[in-house]
Amino acid sequence: MVERSTHQEIPLGEEATAVLGQFDRNLAVIRELFADVRLTHRGGTVRIEGPDSEVERIQNLFKKLREVVKSGHVPTPDEVRYLSQQIKESENLEGVLSEPIQTTHWGEQIRPKTVGQAQYVQAIRENDIVFGIGPSGTGKTYLAVAVAIDYLKRGLCHRLILTRPAVEAGEELGFLPGDIEAKVSPYLRPLYDAIFDMIPYEEVKRLMENGRIEIAPLAFMRGRTLNNSFIILDEAQNTTATQMKMFLTRLGFKSKAVITGDITQIDLQRGKSGLKEVQKILKDIEGIAFVYLDKRDVVRHPLVKKIIEAYEKSEGKS
Repeated sequence: MVERSTHQEIPLGEEATAVLGQFDRNLAVIRELFADVRLTHRGGTVRIEGPDSEVERIQNLFKKLREVVKSGHVPTPDEVRYLSQQIKESENLEGVLSEPIQTTHWGEQIRPKTVGQAQYVQAIRENDIVFGIGPSGTGKTYLAVAVAIDYLKRGLCHRLILTRPAVEAGEELGFLPGDIEAKVSPYLRPLYDAIFDMIPYEEVKRLMENGRIEIAPLAFMRGRTLNNSFIILDEAQNTTATQMKMFLTRLGFKSKAVITGDITQIDLQRGKSGLKEVQKILKDIEGIAFVYLDKRDVVRHPLVKKIIEAYEKSEGKS
């Protein structure tokens, strides 16, 4: 059955430039992704012509874009692309590009850009332990750090602790040159990068000196009880089952833990991944949430999503 065509007009008024982008760049992105629809902009009004279902999707897209603009954020072409792709998949955009979590040094507001990211941020705020599982580029660590810094600044936690297992591509610390700081620094660099995006270097240095921020290898967590803390365990797919249990049992009073990892990139040479095992053990415990991100949540270069799709196809996952 051929779908009936229709048309609608959306008056944007003063919001037109913010919604459509400078020189209608955002509109060009929408045209590219909705090839069956004709979009024309004249005098602050957008006319949509095409199949009923596509016209309805674009109406919902413009409704969301206007909400974002009214919240004080001007959407970028990349953000419009993410929204358009999710609208095409008939996804609910609740929470996407909602209120900012943090602002970078260069003034960019950090907001959930996809449905999965919005669910992830909400889960972190509502649960004491959250597992964020998904491929590279989905914002697992970056968003967790942003929420953690928000908690630290608002006094909702006394300290921020970031940790990773020192395992990568089969290397072991004992065979690397230098003292312990030199050995572990490369493994912790991604955590430093995320923090330095959101807090000036001198302030980070001061917070680390007075114990408000701590970045350390996972082995340094053993034997501790972490009260009033926001703790992030990154690259958790490279923990053993024993290490995962050790980490989770460090959680003290008034603390929150976020565990992130990609179970398709396990570098362990011996033993099972603690992240894979914990999904079965803790899946039914109230207060613990598992959020699964996928290629739809990749917010890096558009080629990253295509790379993930290509690997999934090669591995027989799609």
